[in-house]
Amino acid sequence: MEWKRAGIAKVEVNLPIVIIYCFMQSAGFETCQCVNLHGGSDTHCPLTVKMLDAVKGIPIGGVALQVFRQGADGTWGKVAHGNTDTAGEVHELITDQDFIPGIYRVVFDTKAYWKAEGRTPFYEFADVVFEAHAEEHRHYTLALLISPFSHTMTAVVSKVHD
Repeated sequence: MEWKRAGIAKVEVNLPIVIIYCFMQSAGFETCQCVNLHGGSDTHCPLTVKMLDAVKGIPIGGVALQVFRQGADGTWGKVAHGNTDTAGEVHELITDQDFIPGIYRVVFDTKAYWKAEGRTPFYEFADVVFEAHAEEHRHYTLALLISPFSHTMTAVVSKVHD
């Protein structure tokens, strides 16, 4: 009750919401970011991935990830792979021509990251399965927020030239 006597307002904070908000702000969700990176062409960047360490509140560099597409027979075929850069991002994973409509799975090697940080993670990996649609050209940004015992994925799907 000291805060009441001092005339200070008590503010309740929803920490997960604050973390996600900060992540989205730091990740810079501009729909035209790929256009700028590729000299006016978005053909190399229909899928962008971003990662943030929720414990430290920083982007995660050096995390390996793989992108798979589901075949007509239900099996998964690897179509791309990469590592996050120092900004926690991966661009140019797959070209527009190769990013055809279908079901995709992105698998992040989060266990290796946490082991390197000296922590014992609960999850072996984090993954997301989503459908890329045919109507109009779209840009998909997948943002992954991780801690040793949880992960949250946010997707931003937009027209490239909005």
